This record gives sequence, C-alpha cells and structure tokens, in this order.
Amino acid sequence: MQSSLYVALSAQVAMEKRLNTIANNVANMNTGGFRADEVKFEEILSLAAKENVSFASSGHNYVSRRTGPVVKTDNPLDVAIQGEAWFAFSGPNGAVYTRDGRFKMNENGDLLTVEGYRVLDAGGSPIALDPMGGAPTIGHDGTITQGTNQVGAIGLFNLRNDSRLSRFGNSGVTSSIPGEVVQDFNSNGVQQGFSEGSNVNPVLEMTKMIAVQRNFDSAATTIQESESTFMDAIRSLGPST
Repeated sequence: MQSSLYVALSAQVAMEKRLNTIANNVANMNTGGFRADEVKFEEILSLAAKENVSFASSGHNYVSRRTGPVVKTDNPLDVAIQGEAWFAFSGPNGAVYTRDGRFKMNENGDLLTVEGYRVLDAGGSPIALDPMGGAPTIGHDGTITQGTNQVGAIGLFNLRNDSRLSRFGNSGVTSSIPGEVVQDFNSNGVQQGFSEGSNVNPVLEMTKMIAVQRNFDSAATTIQESESTFMDAIRSLGPST
C-alpha cells in the first residue's frame, strides 16, 4: 500500500479539525470574554513501513490565553481584568474561570455572571451585595463598596501555564490545577465600567481558513494521484489475457 495515500488522509483529518476550530472561533468573535481555541498538531511515525513515514495526528485543542480588547461601558457592574488573572464563578462541579466581567445582580443581591452563575471571592465564597445599597464601587483590587460599607471583594486567580484548560460554556474554562489567588495587585487588577471582548482576531482567522481550505484541496489532489498511480501499477503488473 502507498504511504503517500495515508499521509494525505491524515493531513485531511487534521485540517478538517482545524477548519471546525476556526469556524467556532469566528462564530464567537463577538462573545464577551471568549477565548479562542487553537489546535496543536503532532507527528506519528508509522512502524508498518520499512522506512519512517510521518503522519499528522488529528491534533488536540487548547484554549488561547491571549487577552481580548477592552471597551468602556460605564456599567457599574462591568469589570475588566488588567493583567493575566481570571475571575471565578461557581459551576456545577466546582470553580469555573472566566475573563468575562459583565456581571449582574439579582433581587437578593447575589452577584452573577451573564449566564446566572454566582461570582466568587478570593476564598471561593459567593458574593452578595445589598440590593438596596445603590450602585457599587469596585476598586482596583476587586473590593466592592456600597456607600461607606465594604460588602465584598471579587476574587482574582492566576492559572498556571502547565494547567490544562477545558472549555465551559461560551466564555468559561475549568482548570486541571486550581487557580492561585492573586496577591500582587501591581500586575493584576480590575477596572470598573469596562468589559473585555473576545480575543479572536477575525481577519487572522479568515486568513487561516483560506489557507487550510487550500491545503485540504491539495491533499485531496494527492490522494487522487496516489490512487491513480496504484491502479496503473495493478494494471501493469496484472496477468496478461
């Protein structure tokens, strides 16, 4: 069997996954706090052939940690992170981290994400405001005050570079290693009245999509040529009639 046929097929599988990832990124380019998916590809050496043959694996997704653009909203419950930290909210199976700081308050004063999950403080406890206390003031370190009363503090967490992030909903991630509470607010903090958008670069993603589509077509051509060569060899080596 021709190794080139399998190499081209493995390339098509990898590029199909890349196309799906790009399409999902483009679909969420206006989702607040969305982190783009990237794909890491590896090579697999086949042991079936006498010579080494390199195949592309289907790849695995990882969540990009690039920061997104910050826009001014003047909403007192909108906060954008300055630095590399993350907010946390209470998910079904523990803490979920997000860069989406478009918060809201329910009738009980609970501070919630746009999806309705409870925002956590540095100790991992839900934050509750005074529903009759007026608009809150949120400091650089996440401290929340209403009038002269401090009612809580938004937790900020650092996620280690070696932690594996898995997507949760539109803009949340879970981490294989729990986040570490931010202690230094010189390099991290929050800015009230601002929100962070998606970190998807639509022009770059569309450029990637065009390149992947062209490579996919090139691999298809390689498969057709390999099949044609294989069939020609069968006809040439077959018994004469």
